[in-house]
Amino acid sequence: MSPLTSSIIISSLATGTIITASSYHWLMAWIGLEINTLAIIPLISKKHHPRSTEAATKYFLTQTAASALILFSSTINAQITGTWDITQLTTTQSNILLSMALAMKLGLAPAHFWLPEVLQGSTMNTALIISTWQKLAPMTLLYTTANNLPTPMLLIMGALSALVGGWGGLNQTQLRKIMAFSSIAHFGWILTISFLLTNIMTLNLIMYLIMTTTMFSTLIMSNSKTIKDTMTLSTLSPTLTTLTALTLLSLGGLPPLSGFIPKWLILEELTNQNLIPMAFLMAMSALLSLFFYLRLTYTTTLTLAPNTTTTPHKWRFTQQNTTLLISTTTPLSLLLLPATPLLT
Repeated sequence: MSPLTSSIIISSLATGTIITASSYHWLMAWIGLEINTLAIIPLISKKHHPRSTEAATKYFLTQTAASALILFSSTINAQITGTWDITQLTTTQSNILLSMALAMKLGLAPAHFWLPEVLQGSTMNTALIISTWQKLAPMTLLYTTANNLPTPMLLIMGALSALVGGWGGLNQTQLRKIMAFSSIAHFGWILTISFLLTNIMTLNLIMYLIMTTTMFSTLIMSNSKTIKDTMTLSTLSPTLTTLTALTLLSLGGLPPLSGFIPKWLILEELTNQNLIPMAFLMAMSALLSLFFYLRLTYTTTLTLAPNTTTTPHKWRFTQQNTTLLISTTTPLSLLLLPATPLLT
């Protein structure tokens, strides 16, 4: 892809998200989402492989269906209340439709089936963009309308996403699919707290973005696509191996790593609101996710690939990938726990 084309696509991606995040009118939010969707399609399908074409088609269909639902929801609300203001979404039908649309946009259960397939059909870089940047526009809409959306629906979708994200990842060998189910589980936690405290929801989202970026960066740098690829990571870079293992444990939410912060705060708030069964369910679902993170940690750090050569190191060229992103996000994804009082 030419530099001009790439710059147009990436700037369109950024513009679409910014338009949605800063809009006051439902139509402007919808336009931003559409620009966002249309800009990512060439990035997904640029490999010109049947699987990437299939992934682009699936992504296009689900995102346009979700955008149509958002437009439908806002039109019903405008017809009844006479306003297109995003914060004035007061009609019950509109709230239910918007919840369904945001679930499709974010890949939340039960509308999650597209996410693992699309990530598997994309390159690692595109999968990183879909897992992080593409979540921002729908999250701004969720942040704005969280107080109006039906609480039981949010709780059910949150719990279901956390469970599906845990169960779905257990049987996977492809790292992109594992990261997709990880994303579903994390957004289940985000949805569970969205109607209670939006500041914890924002903190959870930021932590998710940092940890996912770190994880994808290590996978891109080590050129790992499946679980068995991670076994040779220790011969490539012992430092990267250690950091990958710690990032995985942080994604699992183990103290004293940064990933523990959102889980701790969410469980505390759910307990304070007397939603104890919900807190118990979320804690149990975290164990499911933790299992496949631990399995990846095991293969990365404690398993040595059978060396067929006499050299303990991989044959490799000079490192071409830039390490600026990973060196910025890794400390943040591991060491933020002491700063918890400042973050909340």
